[in-house]
Amino acid sequence: MSKLNESQQSLDFIPFSVPALGQEEKDAVLRVMDSGWLTTAKEALAFEQEFAHFVSDHQDENEIKALAVNSATSGLQLAYHACGVGDNSLIDGTGHSGKHYSTPGKILTTPYTFVSTATAACHLGGGVVYADVEADGYNIDPVQVERRLAQDKDIRAVVPVHIAGLPCNMEEICAIAAKYGVPVVEDAAHSFPSKTKNGFAGTLGDIGVYSFYATKTITTAEGGMVCTKNPEYHKFMSTMRMHGIDRPVWNRYTSEKASWEYDVVAPGYKFNLPDVLAAMGRVQLQKADLLFQQRRAIAQQYNKAFADCDFLQLPPDGDGNAWHLYILRVVPEKLRLTRNEFTQKLQEAGLGISMHFIPHFRLSYLRQTFGLDAADYPNAQKRFETSFSLPFWPGMSQEMVERVIDTVITLGRNYYGN
Repeated sequence: MSKLNESQQSLDFIPFSVPALGQEEKDAVLRVMDSGWLTTAKEALAFEQEFAHFVSDHQDENEIKALAVNSATSGLQLAYHACGVGDNSLIDGTGHSGKHYSTPGKILTTPYTFVSTATAACHLGGGVVYADVEADGYNIDPVQVERRLAQDKDIRAVVPVHIAGLPCNMEEICAIAAKYGVPVVEDAAHSFPSKTKNGFAGTLGDIGVYSFYATKTITTAEGGMVCTKNPEYHKFMSTMRMHGIDRPVWNRYTSEKASWEYDVVAPGYKFNLPDVLAAMGRVQLQKADLLFQQRRAIAQQYNKAFADCDFLQLPPDGDGNAWHLYILRVVPEKLRLTRNEFTQKLQEAGLGISMHFIPHFRLSYLRQTFGLDAADYPNAQKRFETSFSLPFWPGMSQEMVERVIDTVITLGRNYYGN
């Protein structure tokens, strides 16, 4: 399903990620283009309904409501705002919970995530509090979550991030958050379709936000989805997504019955997903299970090949792993190379690698704004110093997979020992 250009088809360079797109996606996009209607309308509505149905496993599918947005970043901003971060002087017509605060509030999240998990709160005028990741993984530590909640009464949302597609310990996190009366917003950008024993990641907290960026497990090029079972949150986010307008007005140019009249009840945003992208998403959603099986098969090959390499540490695994990324760790005491030197040589050998993630305490804006110190997050610092992500995408040929494996193992053996 992945289409590569001629330079990519050779093994001179193996890309880090290639979107798994085929003729079906092209046909869907062209169908919308030929219809004469490009922006948000029937396709986006159908995508929302189909996505809600998909993630409604183990639950009443009528409870989960989905909102298609132009990015997961936008979705996070809507979710944070719904939870009380930022300006809470909005009038009741938005469907807001009615809680009003004297301060903009804060979110509690992990420093080991992409920058937008935090900056979405900054755009609202809110703050960010951080909890370190678990000692043996990349996800936020529930013990640290409770410690921060006990210390700071101004936290309005707990934001676990399911790194690389492996769900956080949601049972414990949700129980802790409920104890303090704080909602949970899942940053589920990596975790579709992460099916756990309790349901899909992104539906386990109060609000879940998914990403359909070009490198994600399904893609609309740019886009995302917000899911919630809370009708107040849904009404608020639905209104705020489209300029604060008090009713759906997408069909006002085409329906003979649609009225041009509407009201603006709050200073909303322009966060909607256009039909031309939603059409691609609907096709990708139909392929989601197949794409997951292909990623898991590659992960199993990688795991088997690297299991006996004591200079590498395999990615954590567990219930509901969507295998969005394949993150390896070097074991520094076993090699004569640092992580940076190791990955530089991988790139020179033609592998498109990446880093997930640069922790927030190393990013100047967040470090300075929130007074962050790496010493306060030792586990995240260790993950950053040793981790890197390999090429990993559905459609990789067996020859590509084997070349990645051989390149990593050969490099490790050539620089083994101190």
